[in-house]
Amino acid sequence: QEQVVESGGGLVQPGGSLTLSCVVSGRTLSSHVMGWFRRAPGKEREFVAGIGKDGRETLYSDSVKGRFTISRDNLKNMVFLQMTSLKPEDTAVYYCAHRSPRMTNVVPESIGYDYGGQGTQVTVTS
Repeated sequence: QEQVVESGGGLVQPGGSLTLSCVVSGRTLSSHVMGWFRRAPGKEREFVAGIGKDGRETLYSDSVKGRFTISRDNLKNMVFLQMTSLKPEDTAVYYCAHRSPRMTNVVPESIGYDYGGQGTQVTVTS
């Protein structure tokens, strides 16, 4: 049975850093393009970053480019999101998501992904 568990969120001051982790069980992670999304209060879910099956392709939203880094460890079935220079507008629940094994490209549209975890809360405030 598939299980997705995101962790690593927390309360941090502006300018601070956090690293989110996503552990996926019940799937072979290397078969899937993976992504991180977030949903802020009162807003739609938005794409944050995506990574190809072997980790060579990455894609970032303009709002996080240069501050966030997505990576993956297929042997451990894990995906990471390293977040630096955090801003109050980064406050949201962050979700890990995967694309169907048939899909090979990283895309920024949330509709192209499946979600399974509860997310992890990131709050950036002074």
